Amino acid sequence: MNRKLIAIDLDGTTLNPQSNITLKTQAVFQKAKQAGHIISIATGRPYRSSKHYYTQLEMDTPMVNFNGALCHLPNEAQWSAQYHKTLDRDIALSMLDLKKEFDIQLIAAELQNTVYADENYLPYPDFFPNGQKETLKLSAANLKEDPTSVCVFTAKENQAFITNKIIQRYGDLVEVRTWGGQSPCLEVVAAGVQKAMGVERIASVYGIKQQDIVAFGDEDNDYEMIQYAGHGVVMQNGIEALKDIANDITEKTNAEDGLAHYLEDYLGLI
Repeated sequence: MNRKLIAIDLDGTTLNPQSNITLKTQAVFQKAKQAGHIISIATGRPYRSSKHYYTQLEMDTPMVNFNGALCHLPNEAQWSAQYHKTLDRDIALSMLDLKKEFDIQLIAAELQNTVYADENYLPYPDFFPNGQKETLKLSAANLKEDPTSVCVFTAKENQAFITNKIIQRYGDLVEVRTWGGQSPCLEVVAAGVQKAMGVERIASVYGIKQQDIVAFGDEDNDYEMIQYAGHGVVMQNGIEALKDIANDITEKTNAEDGLAHYLEDYLGLI
C-alpha cells in the first residue's frame, strides 16, 4: 500500500462525545504512523484549543486550524510552507449587529493567539487562551488588525437563519462553516478558505498524490476536504449532505471509535 496522508477532523470525528481521544484511537494512530503513514489534524478549532490533542497524539506533522485559514507546523515557527488567511476587520466588527436580530450567546474575533469577545460567555473550558477574565472586549477600539475568523455561538436551530443572513450581507467576501462539539459554532472566514486548502498544502510538502489522501469528517466544514481527498470517509454520525459525497461511511459513530475501527481495517493494521 502507498503511504497515505490521513487528514482527521476533531469534533464529532476523532473526539468522542466527551471531547476525548480514546486509548483505542491513540493505539491505531500509533500503528498507522509506524506503518509509515502521515496523520494531520484539520479542524475548525483554533490552535490553542487543539494543541493538547496534537500533544496527546505525539504529533510532529503540519496542522490545519480555523477551517483552513491557518496551515502551520506547530513546533517550527518559520515553517516555509505555512500560510495564514485573514478576514477583513470591518466585516468582523459589523457582525456584532447580528445580536440585534438573533439569539446569539457570543461573537468572538479570533486572531492566531488572541480572542476578542463581545460577551462574558464561555463556549467550552479552554476557549479563552489566558482565561475568561483577561479576554479583551470585541470593539473597534480594541481590534486593530484583521482577524483569522469570527465565531458565532448560537443554538443549532438558529444556524441556518444566521448563515443566510451573513451570506446576504457579505456575499462572496466570506465563507460560513459549522462545527460541532460541546458548543455548536458558526465560523466565518475569508472567501475561498476551507480545510482542503490546508490538506493540499500538506500533501505537496510530503509529495503525497491526491489519490493517496484519506480524509475523515462529520460536519459541513469538512465538505471540501472530503470531496478533495482520494478517499473521503464520513462518520456514521455525520450529516447527510456529507454522506452523499463520501467514498465511504464508517460503520460506527464517534462514540464507538468509528474512525479507529475503520482506519484499522482500511490500512490492514490488525
